[in-house]
Amino acid sequence: MNDTPAGFGRYVSRIALMLAILVVLVAAGWTWLTLSWAYSVGERAGVLQKFSRKGWMCKTHEGELAQYVVGGVAPQIWYFSVRDAAVADQMFKVVGQNVQVRYREHRGIPTNCFGDTPYFAESFTIVPPATR
Repeated sequence: MNDTPAGFGRYVSRIALMLAILVVLVAAGWTWLTLSWAYSVGERAGVLQKFSRKGWMCKTHEGELAQYVVGGVAPQIWYFSVRDAAVADQMFKVVGQNVQVRYREHRGIPTNCFGDTPYFAESFTIVPPATR
């Protein structure tokens, strides 16, 4: 003997489908918002120490900028990501040189498929060596 109405199963299925769609829309909206809105914008300068393309499933371009304050003291390493393939191609060519990197910081990104860090380099310039 079945006491449930005939349409109850269909009703539950529709509610589950609507909740799943809502979750996907909220996640997509949050991702779009965090990638569109910059928490901070700035520049950093130093030696482009390392630049690579890495990741298991989501391949991203990641870099390390060594910022030397005083000679003989260990540098501060700043990690950043690059989303633009043209900028990444140019960065591969200047590893080991002094560069000034312009970046945007995006906090709260729900996945690391966009980059391993919240700092996304947009462009850079090569800094000529100082003459004394």
